[in-house]
Amino acid sequence: MQEGWSVVVPLKPLPRAKSRLTAAAGEAGRALLALAFAEDTVAAVVNCAAVRDVTVVTDDALAAERLARLGVRVVPDLPEGGLNAALEHGARQVRAGNPAAAVAAVNADLPALRAAELARVLDAAAGHRRSFLADAAGVGTTLLAAGPGTALGAAFGGASRSRHRASGAVELTLAGVHGARQDVDTGEDLLRALALGVGPRTAETLRTSAALRR
Repeated sequence: MQEGWSVVVPLKPLPRAKSRLTAAAGEAGRALLALAFAEDTVAAVVNCAAVRDVTVVTDDALAAERLARLGVRVVPDLPEGGLNAALEHGARQVRAGNPAAAVAAVNADLPALRAAELARVLDAAAGHRRSFLADAAGVGTTLLAAGPGTALGAAFGGASRSRHRASGAVELTLAGVHGARQDVDTGEDLLRALALGVGPRTAETLRTSAALRR
């Protein structure tokens, strides 16, 4: 029986993160929200019963410090080759210590993610060698899972749903996991996440910084 998932979460340096939120949040608010999203996402992952360990891949010093407080391993983005290179690097780091690890890549911008939702997704993923969860828009991907001995094969970015499906990954179709699918790139996405209920760090950031301009 699988012992639990090793989850890899990538995060850009905050000054470059979430550029499409600038119109809604401003430059300062955008960076603050990117960090808050990551903190709420990682907190939910850490609290998920199906997760064994968490590795965050980032070169951002502030994010590394804040996320490490949640009890995760933080590794630098040595490839500096973009999102997919960071994820593959994280997976290699995990499997260097545990070659038989089941690895899941989870986006860092899921502020409405619930630990119980993630557990349902990962439990479903355990039935496949490789699988993925599409985002709420039905275009991208919020989670990609690879069982023991299976390469991650990350193809995130843009229309990644079709790329992951074409690569042979099984699409997970579960009801009631809206927080696991609602990534946030725009102000409209943030409003949808707020309707689902965001985590405490995102909520506090919005209260204290007045980051969201309606």
